[in-house]
Amino acid sequence: MKIFLKILFIVFLVWMCVGFYLLENNHEKAKLVMGLGIFYLSFILMPIFIYYRYRNGRYQKYIISDDKLRNAFKQQGKSK
Repeated sequence: MKIFLKILFIVFLVWMCVGFYLLENNHEKAKLVMGLGIFYLSFILMPIFIYYRYRNGRYQKYIISDDKLRNAFKQQGKSK
């Protein structure tokens, strides 16, 4: 999966470079190429990256729960 993500990212970088090249040369399809590149980033690359990054419950440490809030307030009260 990691190699697949790297390949997708390289495809995105090449796509954007081609889009910038076309914009500099005032090609009629330059804006379309850039728009499709952003669409690719938003709806293909980022969801796959987010899934890869946070699978297996690794996101749990970033979720604020009642227990975490209580512990934080208890520790704050003890430090004063």
